[in-house]
Amino acid sequence: MIETGQSLPAVQLFEATGEGPKPTTTEELFAGKKTVLFAVPGAFTPTCSARHLPGFVEKKDELSAKGVDQIACISVNDAFVMDAWGKSANAEGITMIADGNGSFAEAVGLEMDGTGFGMGKRAQRFAMVLDGTKVEKLFVEEPGAFEVSSAEHVLANL
Repeated sequence: MIETGQSLPAVQLFEATGEGPKPTTTEELFAGKKTVLFAVPGAFTPTCSARHLPGFVEKKDELSAKGVDQIACISVNDAFVMDAWGKSANAEGITMIADGNGSFAEAVGLEMDGTGFGMGKRAQRFAMVLDGTKVEKLFVEEPGAFEVSSAEHVLANL
């Protein structure tokens, strides 16, 4: 598992655009920015939709006031799903990132096996504070929990 002080691996990810999914990289997404990146096991899933993403939408201005340049949400879903989820949650100002193949989750060692729920390999629920691509803080949830990766907890630790 990635640790505080390490840099994110170079991984291709996707963002939705008007022309369809646009490939991007961890370097392009995070270089030169202070970012709060949070991961959810799945878009439109109960805790993710009711609490995780809405918390960051609600705390966006407070995070910005603490020096955060970007808030990004990542999930093992495709760019179309991430875009639709962001729109349905009124997540303007949150960068919605698709890790459709789970490459990022696997590369940072934060993959979980959701096959028992018909979800395949997914990202664990976590949040990290990044300085560029360097991990400054890392908050990884215990299975089934939602505490340390919440917007409130991240904000309290900035």
